[in-house]
Amino acid sequence: MEQRQVGGSGLWVGRTALGTMTWGKDTSEEEAGDQLTAFVDAGGTLVDTADIYGNGQSERIVGRLVNGVIRRDDVIIATKAGHTPEGYRPGDLSRRHLLGALDASLRRLRCDHVDLWQLHLYDPRTPVEETLAAVDTAIASGRVRYVGVGDVAAWHLAKYATWQRAATGRSPVVSAGTEYSLLNRAAERDLLPAAADLGASVIAWSPLGRGVLSAKYRTGVPGDSRAALPHMASYVEPYLRDRSRRIVESVCTAAEGLGVSPLAVALSWARDRQGVAAAAVGPRTAAQLEEVLATEGIELPREIRDALNDASTPPTR
Repeated sequence: MEQRQVGGSGLWVGRTALGTMTWGKDTSEEEAGDQLTAFVDAGGTLVDTADIYGNGQSERIVGRLVNGVIRRDDVIIATKAGHTPEGYRPGDLSRRHLLGALDASLRRLRCDHVDLWQLHLYDPRTPVEETLAAVDTAIASGRVRYVGVGDVAAWHLAKYATWQRAATGRSPVVSAGTEYSLLNRAAERDLLPAAADLGASVIAWSPLGRGVLSAKYRTGVPGDSRAALPHMASYVEPYLRDRSRRIVESVCTAAEGLGVSPLAVALSWARDRQGVAAAAVGPRTAAQLEEVLATEGIELPREIRDALNDASTPPTR
């Protein structure tokens, strides 16, 4: 698998990341082990989890599998902190919460450090200097190697970088996670240009448009799909509308012309966009991951990219 540099840092990751949001919920530990083994065997390195995935169960499974079915040194472990679903407010980037959450993640992951620690959201109630001081403490202690941000606006990313450069002469933020696909190109307005200017890379999650760009929903909702699951239906439904259907048909036309799957076309488009270090996929089964890994050698011709760009251009605001 092609390895890419994350921002201007010394961190390099495989261009396809393995997302683990379904581990411990829709994906059993045995299936997760099969996925992780196949992923590493294919040259994948970046394994993405979070403290809130499955109420910590995803991290626990990652921890049991690392040094179980694979070696710790074979993977780049990325996790996230900041959400507080059981708290009195939805997010907390205070020093107290962040450093406590990091220690809890390390216990679940059975590791002494995480390679990429991501601030999962923006917390307007905590001074940014306090948040970044906690980040500095985590890095200085050796518990964190690199820092990124999760679902934040471009100005949040810029604020972090500006404060840190003023205080230390450098910015610790090497990556910004965002949803990015042919069905959702909102990141192109602000976040992608901001990340490029600040020396950070984007980690694109849901590059398959929550599974819709695989064309599985062209004729309805399959019984084994996410949209058929009560806890996931509302997540997929926004991408089952007319505009999305038109884009899916364009993807299918391109796939037919190239002799590949719609999934390969959609993933290649997102994964190879300027500024994207990795595209994070979240397969529920080993078979789904196998189809993803089979796209590694596919590169879209420029005319196909141009056609898909035209077909998926967001409405003008």
